[in-house]
Amino acid sequence: MTHNNKTYMADETKVDKKWYVVDAAGQVVGRLASDLANILRGKNKAIYTPHNDTGDFVVVVNADKVSFTGRKLEQKLYTRYSGFIGGLKQTKAKDVLAKKPREILMHAVKGMLPKNSLGRRQLKKLKVYAGSEHPHTAQKPEKLEIKWAK
Repeated sequence: MTHNNKTYMADETKVDKKWYVVDAAGQVVGRLASDLANILRGKNKAIYTPHNDTGDFVVVVNADKVSFTGRKLEQKLYTRYSGFIGGLKQTKAKDVLAKKPREILMHAVKGMLPKNSLGRRQLKKLKVYAGSEHPHTAQKPEKLEIKWAK
């Protein structure tokens, strides 16, 4: 008895990419970021193919209202280094949330995507906005409820 079952490989050009809108108000950063990364990669679909971009677009609103568990808001540090002596800069999560609230979610999701050109393309499908308004109404995004408890 012979089997002709072949592994299905999704063609990136033929994948139907949807738009979703997610309300981040009251959501925990890491838990929300892991769900967003799965949607951007396409892991929530049956046609997921690791080397192709089968994911959907995600619009996140109210990014300024995300929450951290424990004492991370005061203790978590975002570090960057210029490459020069004394060029180490550290910023507390509380300050980043006040000045650049969208950067917190972008940074968290970026760390959960592949570290290559595919990951960079997938990150471009994430649109994060601090307020409740977004300019993507023409794409008719569907409201997506994230599973984690608020």
